[in-house]
Amino acid sequence: MKKTILIVDDDMDYLFQMQLKVEQFGFNVITAEGQKEAEAIIETIKPDLAILDLMMESDDSGFILAYKIKRKYPDVPIIIATAVTSETGLTFDTGNDDDQKWIKADLFLDKGIRADQLHREINKLLKI
Repeated sequence: MKKTILIVDDDMDYLFQMQLKVEQFGFNVITAEGQKEAEAIIETIKPDLAILDLMMESDDSGFILAYKIKRKYPDVPIIIATAVTSETGLTFDTGNDDDQKWIKADLFLDKGIRADQLHREINKLLKI
């Protein structure tokens, strides 16, 4: 059975491109255009993996959504895909203990990631 990946981003073009890429990898894709829509989706659907934008309704929407997904489904891997590092110089490190306590993401990726790299990271998190 195909795995289902939830992709959440308020940039419609990026969301559509990601959906096409991930579907080409052979996954089912559910999309949401923001934190609130994604919260409604996870009430009824448990994705196998989630790819979240960081800045949506607010600067920390991705973090809040990651926290809510992990609280409901602790075993769902979460990737936060963001351009925030290139735009602001802020960096996050899920290997850093302090960041790990409050950032409920399994992986950070910069937007613009190559398709083959994205596919590898998804497969690694899903243990395929």
